[in-house]
Amino acid sequence: MSTDENRNEQAEELKEATEAAAEEAQAAGESDPEGEEVSEVEALSAQVQELKDQMLRTQAEMQNVRRRSEIDVEKAHKFALEKFVKELLPVADSLEKAVESTEGQENSGELVASIREGVEMTLDLFLKSLAKFNVEQLNPVGEPFDPQQHEAMSMVPAPDAEPNSVVNVVQKGYLLNGRVVRPAMVIVAKAE
Repeated sequence: MSTDENRNEQAEELKEATEAAAEEAQAAGESDPEGEEVSEVEALSAQVQELKDQMLRTQAEMQNVRRRSEIDVEKAHKFALEKFVKELLPVADSLEKAVESTEGQENSGELVASIREGVEMTLDLFLKSLAKFNVEQLNPVGEPFDPQQHEAMSMVPAPDAEPNSVVNVVQKGYLLNGRVVRPAMVIVAKAE
């Protein structure tokens, strides 16, 4: 309901209340017209105050609803790509595995080297495309374990690493506008 409609409705209610009070006064036929007018004025002013309070509350509620809907729309714009990004992440994983599988195969020939170079370029292009849409890769090797962004697969003794720090990344994680799309699967250093 708009503010103008509220005001018109409140004015009609006030007019009806005034008419009803006047009819009651005529029906009662009281002999004290001044006392009747004073009590009628007080009743009407109390009703006006009540309607003003109701109008202010309604306006405040409308502002809150508008603010909440703006925030919801902003979040919908920011995170609309989340499902799409989740579907693309296995492609990035596959390209990374292809690059990893050719490591140490430099002596195998020119064909393997050219395939590796092509896959690396494709992976780089793919990650740059994701970055254009605010998708970041999480590769937390050496960082402290963060349960908000990492999923611990196991704990291993690592004397050269700090306790509760990430020693190895099994699967990289990804963020979309700072929100975790997929946590990084990691192996954590055990405290001795």
